[in-house]
Amino acid sequence: MNEPNPSSGHEPTRDEMLSALFAHLVMQQSNMAMMLMGKTPHPETGKPVRDFESAKLFIDLLEMLEAKTKGNLTKEEQNLLKQTLMAVRMGFVEAVESSPPQSEAKPQDDTKSPEPEKSPLLEGAAPAEESHKKFTKKY
Repeated sequence: MNEPNPSSGHEPTRDEMLSALFAHLVMQQSNMAMMLMGKTPHPETGKPVRDFESAKLFIDLLEMLEAKTKGNLTKEEQNLLKQTLMAVRMGFVEAVESSPPQSEAKPQDDTKSPEPEKSPLLEGAAPAEESHKKFTKKY
């Protein structure tokens, strides 16, 4: 008797559904920002991703949502959005501050990559990047 009453006794109102969808949207944007900051692994590869420009876009979208919905949210929705924005902003600052050693290594890799790209044109595809070597061996 207890199980049928909760499921059939209360149908969510339109406002409750909209509130749940709003919370889902906020969490979805937050999760994408965190993933792009390298805070959570990519769901398909399991490896961290660092794309700060894209992460900033998701943070900007949350900020836009806050500005455009000001005065139209319940206290719970407003608190969720405010706390989520604080968390992703702090995460962004931490990710950017922890990335300089990695970003310094990337330009070195970029300066090395033009040299191997020139040599495959002259010598064939043999000196390409290791990941490309694996694929060229299969062919």
